[in-house]
Amino acid sequence: MTMDLAAKFGPSSRRLRLETLVKLRWVAVAGQLLTILIVAMWFEFPLPLMTCLGLIAALAAANSLLSVAFPPTYRLEPAAAFAVLSLDLFQMGALLFITGGLNNPFAPLICIPVIISFASQPSRHSIALFVTALAFITFLAFTPYPLPWFEGRTLEVHPLLQVGMWSSIVSMMAFAAFYAYRVSQEASLLADALTATELILQREKHLHQLDGLAAAAAHELGTPLATISVVAKEMERDLGNDERYREDVQLLRSQSERCRDILRRLTSLATEGEAHMRELPLSSMIEEVIAPHRELGVTVELTELSERALEPVGTRNPAILYGLGNLLENAVDYARSKVTVSVEHTTVDVTVTIEDDGAGFSAGVLQRIGEPYVTSRQNDARAGGLGLGLFIAKTLLERSGASLRFENRSPEGSGARVVVNWPREYMELDTSL
Repeated sequence: MTMDLAAKFGPSSRRLRLETLVKLRWVAVAGQLLTILIVAMWFEFPLPLMTCLGLIAALAAANSLLSVAFPPTYRLEPAAAFAVLSLDLFQMGALLFITGGLNNPFAPLICIPVIISFASQPSRHSIALFVTALAFITFLAFTPYPLPWFEGRTLEVHPLLQVGMWSSIVSMMAFAAFYAYRVSQEASLLADALTATELILQREKHLHQLDGLAAAAAHELGTPLATISVVAKEMERDLGNDERYREDVQLLRSQSERCRDILRRLTSLATEGEAHMRELPLSSMIEEVIAPHRELGVTVELTELSERALEPVGTRNPAILYGLGNLLENAVDYARSKVTVSVEHTTVDVTVTIEDDGAGFSAGVLQRIGEPYVTSRQNDARAGGLGLGLFIAKTLLERSGASLRFENRSPEGSGARVVVNWPREYMELDTSL
């Protein structure tokens, strides 16, 4: 489950929202324009004013184009974000290059696109932008343009101080980028963990609601099922010797009894502290799961891959019985002719594998399998219900300590396979709900 959640939340959490970047760029445009006007108009320092204004106007135009072309909620793919931040880097680098290079007191601002990238983008894109910024900072050290200063005076900077300024900007950029990356990673992990916790709590809430629904259904359906059972017995007594109706009447009675048994098991799922639970070997538990499905027209084959003498013996757990029974029933419903149940146990774990020779899971269902209201197979006339069966079975088995894996037996999707695995100690303890 952890890997599934990482796959679900990881990529989307590293996308930068366009509106955030656009707002930051407008702040940069306003700051650059204000600084240039103060230097040129207030201090009256000589500088290439029109070229500076042209670079600022280019940034404003690019920002306006992005605002018009995409909605504010649009999230940039890593490659697109890299292109936009690279443009910011080029614009800032060009502006610094014609205004004194590293001698310009605003030179450290060239680090901002790199810091934004490390805070929001994948490592490879951020490192590429860092290398690009490093090249720009080095290039700025060799600018032929002087720092705008008082007319008739030239500000001379010793080469050693130039090296020191280069080192300070590079080290600041590296430290700030690493710090932003680590803080962003921790925030993303925390957000993903909170989201995962919320999903798990939501699943548990669904299950508790279904427990109550099951109890209500058992209560409401008990009387009509009892009536059906009584009528079926009378029909069997009257028509039992008639070859035309005998099998049908027996099937009607057996299925009504099975329905009553299922309702009894459902009402027992929420029962806590059942003192009458008896010890149940693994082989007996599997046989109890398989037994109701042997007479449904599909061959159910049991394969024991380990010695029965070494099998675990634990407390009878209704949740495990119901969960495995639901998985097996699903396999029988969609199998063409055969379902195979394989059981293997070691000193470390216990594995139950259920395979059928049906159509298998579709690619879309495999990504969401086990969620409520998701049907379990490809379009099929037999696929009824709301898709709650696998959700209930998966949740109950996970609550018993199991991990589940749903897959197809072959890449072409021929036949489905469900692998249920427990640590052996969980099968030898009282894990009843």
